[in-house]
Amino acid sequence: MQVQTMQFKARAGQKLADQRLQQNLTKLSTKFVSARASAMMAIDFPATRDALKERRNRALENLDVWLQTFEREAARRGVTVLFAETTQDAAKLVADIARKHDVKKVIKTKSMVSEEMRLNEVLGQMGVQSIETDLGEYILQINDNEPPSHIIAPVVHKDKEEIADLFAKTHQKPRLTEIPEMTREAREVLRPHFMTADMGVTGGNFVIAETGSVALVTNEGNEGMCTVMPRVHVAVTGIEKVLPTLEDLATAMRLLPRSATGQDVSNYFSVLTGPRRAGDQDGPEHMYVVLVDGGRTGLIGGDFQEMLRCIRCGACMNHCPVYQKVGGHTYGWVYPGPMGSVLTPSYVGIEKALDLPQAATLCGECNSVCPVGIPLSDLLRKLRERQVERHLRPWQERYGLAVWGYLAMHPTAYRLFTKVAVRILEKMGGNRKSIAKLPLGGGWTDTREMPAPVGRTFRELYAASKTHIG
Repeated sequence: MQVQTMQFKARAGQKLADQRLQQNLTKLSTKFVSARASAMMAIDFPATRDALKERRNRALENLDVWLQTFEREAARRGVTVLFAETTQDAAKLVADIARKHDVKKVIKTKSMVSEEMRLNEVLGQMGVQSIETDLGEYILQINDNEPPSHIIAPVVHKDKEEIADLFAKTHQKPRLTEIPEMTREAREVLRPHFMTADMGVTGGNFVIAETGSVALVTNEGNEGMCTVMPRVHVAVTGIEKVLPTLEDLATAMRLLPRSATGQDVSNYFSVLTGPRRAGDQDGPEHMYVVLVDGGRTGLIGGDFQEMLRCIRCGACMNHCPVYQKVGGHTYGWVYPGPMGSVLTPSYVGIEKALDLPQAATLCGECNSVCPVGIPLSDLLRKLRERQVERHLRPWQERYGLAVWGYLAMHPTAYRLFTKVAVRILEKMGGNRKSIAKLPLGGGWTDTREMPAPVGRTFRELYAASKTHIG
């Protein structure tokens, strides 16, 4: 997926004006948010979150050790483990595997790391047909390879009618309007690909060091088809996804489905340990795991290491007031929402994602729902500080913050400034008591009016009330 993060502001305006998108995005609050809240009532969320946070930290503090353990144990079970420093390297490794096994067709499950790798594009360039089999990803693929807008529900920005039109156009069949009929049609189209694919590519929600296993969490049966039917299975995932033990995995599974979709457990949960062995009735002949760095080691030991705890549940974006209004495509890369606003600058460079750290209200809702306790609003604030330090923000903003910093540290100057400012703003409001155009604050008043202050500061009003009471 190409990096287009510098277009955030322009895209945000377009998405806010898209009434159909605005209606579709209400599904986030009516479905995901309420479902998560209900699911969490069955467990002690704070205690479970603390436990998972501690387990993820333990894995990250000795990441090299656990990765070596995973590689050793996976190799003992017949798996070839490959490491890729960059996403381009990872895509090349998968392409080499396809070439080695004379692969003509690949079937894929949803994998955000493969989006980082632009894997479908790479495979297509070498003449390999790559078919997305997750229903949401399949819908996007037949819609001119549209990128996903959400890491859990990639097609949340579309409604049933749009998909019905797309199916009728692509499948050249009568237009269906009922969801069960549409999903049946998709299965009929995809089944021949399942039966004839040479290689299956999946992600990996976690890799387990002690057993050399790959854990997959899905809600569609395509995962089983992609890992069992083809003769080659390749799992691609980030190096940070390693968990030391199956006990760690059990803790993670108490929170991942609840945080992502509001389920106690997902429809399908697989722990894959090696290729087909003698006596097995099914399974791939060859299994590979490609572990991708792609900028992740750059976070270790720094201010943003906590982001490596992320288990990609999507809860932060489901609850984010900004994401709920502009959707995922506005963010311009693989990861949207609060987690993407931290990860994208960290992976592609802060200078290529100038608006993303600003794409948050810092309300802290993402912090409260994160199942691994990542302080996302604090990390976004740190990114903003770095932008100012490196002079990556407009000079007006930098000098404005400098003035504000001075006033905040000098109470007398602050009181004088606010006294003058509120009186000027009151006059600007006039009889309408609202300001239609705020100097140096057009972002606030371009689409709405700002209520004018009453002409006195809070300190003055408070002092007057104390005098009145006395």
